[in-house]
Amino acid sequence: MNALVWLTEPLSYSFMVRALTTSVVAAVVCALLSCWLVLVGWSLMGDAVSHAVLPGVALAYIFDLPFALGAVVFGFLAVLLIGVVRGTSRVKEDAAIGIVFTTMFALGLILISTTPSQTDLNHIIVGNVLGISHGDMIQIAILAGISLLVLLLKRRDLTLYAFDPVHAHAIGLSPRFLGALLLGMLALTAVVALQIVGVVLVVAMLIIPGATAYLLTDRFSRMLVIAPSLSALCTVVGIYLSYWFDVSPGGLVVVVQGVAFLLVYLFSPRHGIITRARHRGQSRGSTLTQTASVADRPSAMTRSATVTSIESE
Repeated sequence: MNALVWLTEPLSYSFMVRALTTSVVAAVVCALLSCWLVLVGWSLMGDAVSHAVLPGVALAYIFDLPFALGAVVFGFLAVLLIGVVRGTSRVKEDAAIGIVFTTMFALGLILISTTPSQTDLNHIIVGNVLGISHGDMIQIAILAGISLLVLLLKRRDLTLYAFDPVHAHAIGLSPRFLGALLLGMLALTAVVALQIVGVVLVVAMLIIPGATAYLLTDRFSRMLVIAPSLSALCTVVGIYLSYWFDVSPGGLVVVVQGVAFLLVYLFSPRHGIITRARHRGQSRGSTLTQTASVADRPSAMTRSATVTSIESE
C-alpha cells in the first residue's frame, strides 16, 4: 500500500472526515487553554471539571435536551461548588476538588446505570468520535469558537494573571475575575473535547499539549503556537492510526500525544533529560581536559628548569 492510498482512503468516508475535523478543532482549543493551565498549576482542576459533567449529560438525556447543555451547566456547577467549599471551610483546594468531582462523577454513573435508554451513554465516558453527527459538529464548533474567541481576546490579561496575579491586581485587573474566567473556559472546553475522548481522557488533551510546549520553549507566545500545532498533528496521526489498526480513536489520540511528550521530555534541545545528560558529560570531559592540561604545565616547567640546571653545571 502506497502513502497516497494510506492518506486518502480514510477521507472517502464521511464519518472519518467529521471525526478528523471535530478532533482537530477540539485539540486546538484544548491545547491553547492547556498553556495557561500548566502555568497556573490547575491540572487537577481540569480533571475535576471533565469528570463532573457526567451527571449533566445523563440528565440532559433524561429530559431530552442537548448533551452539551447539560455538560456545560454541570461543568460550571462543579467550578462553583469547588470555590464554595474552598472559600467557606478549612478544606484545602485539592481536597475540595477531590470531593466535588468524585461525588459528581459517581452520581453520573448512577444516573447512567439506572436510566432506561436505547442509546449507549457509556460513550460519554470513553468517547465516540466516529459517531459524531452534523448536529454534534455544530455544537462543538460553537462552543470551541466561544472558547477560542475569549482566550484570544483576554490572552494578555490571562497571561499576566498566570505569571503574577499580584502585579495584575496592582495595575487594575481583577485576579478573582480572571481566575473565574479561566475556570469558565475550562468547563466550556472540557465539553468540547467530551465527545472526542470521553470524560476520562479529557484531562489529557487539556494538559499534555501545554506541558509538551513548556519543555520546548521559554517564551509563552511561542507556547501558544507550539501547543495547538503539536496537538493538531498528534490528533490527525492518532485518528489515522485508529482507522488502519481498528482501535479506539480517542485513546490512540491521547497515546500519540503522550508519546510526543515522552520524546520532548527526553530530547528537548534545552530541557530534555538525555540532552542535559549529554551536555553534562561534555562539560565534564572538557573540564577534565582543562584540568589535565593545567596539571601538565608545572611538570613541563619543572623538566625545563632541570635541563637548564644540568646544562649550567
